Amino acid sequence: MDKPIENYWKTRLTDLKEVLDANNFDTFIVENTDEAKSIVLEKIIPKLAPKNVSWGGSITFVATGLYDLLKKNKDLNVLDTYDKNLSPEEGLERRRQSLLVDLFITGSNAVTESGQLVNLDMIGNRIGAITFGPKNVIILMGRNKIVPDLDEAMFRIKNYAAPVNAMRLDKKTPCAKTSFCSECKSPDRICNTWTITEKSFPKGRVKVILINQDLGF
Repeated sequence: MDKPIENYWKTRLTDLKEVLDANNFDTFIVENTDEAKSIVLEKIIPKLAPKNVSWGGSITFVATGLYDLLKKNKDLNVLDTYDKNLSPEEGLERRRQSLLVDLFITGSNAVTESGQLVNLDMIGNRIGAITFGPKNVIILMGRNKIVPDLDEAMFRIKNYAAPVNAMRLDKKTPCAKTSFCSECKSPDRICNTWTITEKSFPKGRVKVILINQDLGF
């Protein structure tokens, strides 16, 4: 067989799209971050016609270039929760406001082969928005987030995604030093609230863009 690696990922992503669609998510498969950006800008946003947009923490979202483009879009009321000029109090209030936008964009820590989105948050604005509030949600996700089941999803998040994010954010947690979870009680702990999203409700509210690249944590 020619190009076995390409065929492997095509099969994995196609199978995952099928189960996500069956779980009422609106699912897209793209080859790279540029295609993901195009789907959002040329297909999803024109169809939804949102008046306001915001986002939750996502390295993948930034990697697509959408963050830089959308925050400059004069046709949208943008609630930029990444704005470093905000005080802690202002940042928290903006995150609260972002739960009522027309369109919220973020990533996911993991997705199971049965089509469950699994996430773990520090504050909860990201998972709160996925669950309820914004009229529509876009999840941008690299192929490296695919795991067999819930146990593997939780292990991946606690022992890879969380430690790496703690390091990235300069958190004073044990995992930032050891690279694995010790169920700490640190004030800087970023692992506070789990969500498992088994289905999108209403149907199609959550749109998942599967990107055929390793992206984010």
